[in-house]
Amino acid sequence: MTALRAHRRGGPEVLAIERAPIPVPAVGEVLVAVHAAAITFDELSWEETWLRDGRDRTPIIPSHEVSGVVSAVTAGVTDFAVGDEVYGLIQFDRDGAAAEYVSVPVTDLAARPASVSHVESAALPLAGLTAWQALVAHAKVQPGERILVHGGTGGVGAITVELAAILGAEVTTTVRSDAHDLVGGLGARHVIDTRTEDFTASGRAFDVVVDTVGGETLERSFAVLRPGGRLVTLSAPPPAGLAEANDVQSTFFIVIPDRDQLIRLARYVDDGRLHIAIAATFALTDGRAAFESRAWPHRRPGKTVLTVRDE
Repeated sequence: MTALRAHRRGGPEVLAIERAPIPVPAVGEVLVAVHAAAITFDELSWEETWLRDGRDRTPIIPSHEVSGVVSAVTAGVTDFAVGDEVYGLIQFDRDGAAAEYVSVPVTDLAARPASVSHVESAALPLAGLTAWQALVAHAKVQPGERILVHGGTGGVGAITVELAAILGAEVTTTVRSDAHDLVGGLGARHVIDTRTEDFTASGRAFDVVVDTVGGETLERSFAVLRPGGRLVTLSAPPPAGLAEANDVQSTFFIVIPDRDQLIRLARYVDDGRLHIAIAATFALTDGRAAFESRAWPHRRPGKTVLTVRDE
């Protein structure tokens, strides 16, 4: 098969299109003929991309979000049949979907949203699961609560804004752009442009903060939470002592695949309640350029997706 691979650790410069063996699915896995695969720019910096149990696993195939069609099943698999259209999140220490085929555990896949393209389906799993797990599993957001989402125009931030609104929260988001209409359309009641406004000006006004930015933004966010509030950060563990000093809770987590959550996300998409933004698409053969596009000026909000097969 044709695949985008890297034989040594590095950035986009180590990626090359080449021929690779078609993976053989293990027990409990299916072989997926990939139609589209979404990339995450940071994945080339993750330890899990290059190591498994401390051991080098090169050559690696990136891109851990997939939408495609089941091509083969292993003995005992009853969840899916050949020809089923699926999508999902591939564990980060496995080969990804920047290839014509990928092997995936059935527990990490679900029927893809039927109302959108494979490109849009592939752009949903990582951001959608991250947003759902941040809001529901960790923050336990309740209807009517006030929530601040940092980075509302980012891939994860935009879906977090929309999901929070679906869950009945009153959503405020920070942006560094002129995208007020975009995030307002996703359900944000208030938009703070951090180039000209201070998000801490309102004081301890929020029940929940979801931080997709990190750094100074994360540290300053403790001061905007009400006593007993919850902060969930996706960038790095929060500095020690800040939660206790501000009488709040803080959580850092790494997203995991979850079929039930994928099913729910697909339902929201098919009901027209959840929308998927695509920044750019590239052919699989231009995979290196797709990763390099991170440096483009004025890059559109949304996910960058590799197209592998025609719809």
